[in-house]
Amino acid sequence: MDRIPFGISRLDSMIHGGAPPGSVVLLAGDIGAGAREFLYTSAAINTLVEADPELFDLYYGSLHANSVVPGEVHYLSLTSDQSAILDEMAFTMDEDIVDAVSDDISFADLSPEYFQLSPVPTNWYAQQTQDIAALGERHDRRDVLDAMGDYLDENASGNLVVIDSVTDLVSAASEQMDWSSITLLMKGLKKASQQWGGLILLHVNVEALTDTQLGRLNDAADGTIRFEWESGGSERDRTMVVQQFRGVLSRLEEENIVRFETDIEDDGFNISNVRKIR
Repeated sequence: MDRIPFGISRLDSMIHGGAPPGSVVLLAGDIGAGAREFLYTSAAINTLVEADPELFDLYYGSLHANSVVPGEVHYLSLTSDQSAILDEMAFTMDEDIVDAVSDDISFADLSPEYFQLSPVPTNWYAQQTQDIAALGERHDRRDVLDAMGDYLDENASGNLVVIDSVTDLVSAASEQMDWSSITLLMKGLKKASQQWGGLILLHVNVEALTDTQLGRLNDAADGTIRFEWESGGSERDRTMVVQQFRGVLSRLEEENIVRFETDIEDDGFNISNVRKIR
């Protein structure tokens, strides 16, 4: 069965090459615990396959026999532009990787749609300052959910799309939209993704959600990967757990894997150790 690689070499090898095509995966994490770094690494390494095969071989190695690399990689951000995202990626992994993929990842900045009904000054997020007449027409623009839907319709088929982030939608829910609209979009995304046949990664900060909200997002996704800080003595370790995932979790259960210890290294997000039931 074909799989779309996450771009995390050790994880992909354990789950027979990656995620089943058509999957929507929620990357739910504590702040700094690795969810965003996983997102950056997945986008960069999947792009590196074609952008620089030598670097890909150096930092990732050989693809699993079941792995089928997505045709394109799209990075959809609600609040940041390309330069800001690339700067953040450079803090996560070697600059050689970021430089090699910067022109091949397709970035989409939905800041205008996200901020248009907020009190945030237009010149803070728009590339060009609008005149008063243009500002008066803001109510005619599509909202951020419409913009996201249009972009996915045009670009998600057979591709990797990372969405950064659902947390921003949660922040806007009380001001610009209903929470029910977000959960309905996620459920629709799950259904549409099965037709698109690609892989969609959704980042969310769990500290911004109630337990009920997180539960609804889990229900609307095909898989949930949880990133946490674990304290032991005077140190804190990053850990990762696959909470639920069709076609993937069963493979980990066969191996009795319960938790991954993770690190952030030159090639981005990495699995450093695997904990098994003994």
